[in-house]
Amino acid sequence: MFRSLVLDALKGNPVDRTPIWLMRQAGRYMAEYRAVREGRTFLDLCHDPDLAFEVTMQPIRAYDLDAAIVFADILLVPAAMGMDLSFIPGRGPVFADPIASPEDVARLTVLAPEQSLTGTLTALERLVDALDRPVLGFAGAPFTVACYAIEGQGSKDWVKVRRFMAEYPDAFQALLDKLSDATATWLNAQINAGAHAVQLFDTWAGLLGPQDFRDYALASSKRVFSQISGVPRIYFMRDSGAVLPWLPDTGCDAVGLDWRVSMSTARATLGNMPLQGNLDPMTLFQGEAQIRAAAHRVLAQAGPTGHVFNLGHGIHRFTPPEAVSILVDAVRSFDWRTI
Repeated sequence: MFRSLVLDALKGNPVDRTPIWLMRQAGRYMAEYRAVREGRTFLDLCHDPDLAFEVTMQPIRAYDLDAAIVFADILLVPAAMGMDLSFIPGRGPVFADPIASPEDVARLTVLAPEQSLTGTLTALERLVDALDRPVLGFAGAPFTVACYAIEGQGSKDWVKVRRFMAEYPDAFQALLDKLSDATATWLNAQINAGAHAVQLFDTWAGLLGPQDFRDYALASSKRVFSQISGVPRIYFMRDSGAVLPWLPDTGCDAVGLDWRVSMSTARATLGNMPLQGNLDPMTLFQGEAQIRAAAHRVLAQAGPTGHVFNLGHGIHRFTPPEAVSILVDAVRSFDWRTI
């Protein structure tokens, strides 16, 4: 029997219990993942369907989570559009040819995922066939992907991005438009491969002021979602507190929350909008009693309907695996009659 708890919660339908999956649930905190990664690059895992399938399945086998999310990366899209991407130990993702001028925006090619991203699509198809629960697809939101494409790597202040926005506003908008349409193409390809729901990650939209957020991050994500239908669409934004009431304007079906937003505030602000989140990932370094208490607070504030339990950001690489087991049990054993 298909376990549809995540899909039901994302649609606001009643569920027997709150479902749970975790952002970055396949990753370095698991010994099984590190064993597969040994002697291979991160991009090897992304592009090889056998490896992507295996590491996606690892947390499902270990914790029986209620959804799988296909193993990939948000920067595969600009790489498939012609940018030179590598993952360097100690630095993370690096583009050797970052966007620095309008001419660089013009050189980006049209995304053809069936030719350039077949590893992820093949892994996704195999996961859908193998599992009795939803398989999620995902992509980076256009603004967040643009940040990496311009900066060339991660940053604390994203100065190059802000300068590019100021010096080349038309080119920056053209970049967002190209990335928006490519992202929609990519998500639709994942849906066609069987993804039951999709998530858009807007990790860096929180660095924008309100008007810039509306003009750039919100508008470009809305452009993505306007081209997608048929499955629940989740918009996750980090540092969303200042713009929380506007998030449904992206056209999403559910809002993913980071840990800096109170779940009770989000529920009061967004009403019956399905929510996902939002335990602080650092809670998993605390003791069992603290993990259970924190998880129960999130559950109590979110309510029994329209909530998918998750972390407020990706699980940290040094998280003790036993803490994940405690968290999953805390969510599944929560008794609404005690509220």
